[in-house]
Amino acid sequence: LSLHGGGYVVGSAQGYRGLAGEVSRAAGMPAMVLDYRLAPEHPFPAAVDDAVAAYRALVAGGTKPANIVLAGDSAGGGLALAAMLKLRDEGDALPAAALLISPWADATCTASSLTSKAAEDPSLTKHGLDVCAHRYLGGSPASDPLASPAKADLSGLPPLLVQVGSIEILLDDALAIAASAAAAGTMVRLEVHPGLPHVFHAFHFMLPQAKAALDDAGAFLAGHAS
Repeated sequence: LSLHGGGYVVGSAQGYRGLAGEVSRAAGMPAMVLDYRLAPEHPFPAAVDDAVAAYRALVAGGTKPANIVLAGDSAGGGLALAAMLKLRDEGDALPAAALLISPWADATCTASSLTSKAAEDPSLTKHGLDVCAHRYLGGSPASDPLASPAKADLSGLPPLLVQVGSIEILLDDALAIAASAAAAGTMVRLEVHPGLPHVFHAFHFMLPQAKAALDDAGAFLAGHAS
């Protein structure tokens, strides 16, 4: 189950089918890419509700949770994490594992890397994230665990693989997820890829490091699914 990026305000399953297809290829598993509702027309928690509904639909259709993995990039990475928290808290059987690519998982937008990495990041700006967060939250508090899952209790979740580039302003979100998961006793593997930008995986067709990261991610996901 693949959840696309776009700051919760843009993006589509069609636009992200290439990246989802590469994860699918690497894992040897079919992919479902979700067109979840976008803000500001559909603010938080609409995207979380849609991700949870899609997962439950897969289970209701006969796919065992042990055969489902989640994957998300940027906002989709935060959304995957939030969806698993909601599923956990509501007593659902959880997926086998999750891949979080350059996750945006802190809607408070207060991490130090938002400014310390600003001169290096060619893709994102703190101002842009602030605007997306405002539109996504729609008046809900950024401190809500489902809006900022990097700050949440991550206990009881399936194994997580977090992949991030070293020059992106969301570096601290990835580090926070890894630290929180590890402290909660959740299995987590953090990969910081030197000199690479936000969602560098999208350049798999020309960047050997991206292809290698996707192959590693596919092996991770396939190794945990039954």
